[in-house]
Amino acid sequence: MTFYCKNLDINTDQCNKLHSECIMGRPGCVLEGRVALSEELEKKIAKLEEERVERVRQRKENV
Repeated sequence: MTFYCKNLDINTDQCNKLHSECIMGRPGCVLEGRVALSEELEKKIAKLEEERVERVRQRKENV
């Protein structure tokens, strides 16, 4: 499937809106709710969210 998103940096495959890897339809994405996600993508998004929460927790501990 091909799509166009004004937030996609095609050189780095990063989302300029979310400042992370582009995963079409993830929470915060302009396509959220407009596309169906596969189970694999949902798992990948959950893993990225867990990693983000862990980074935030570690930053709070270091302050």
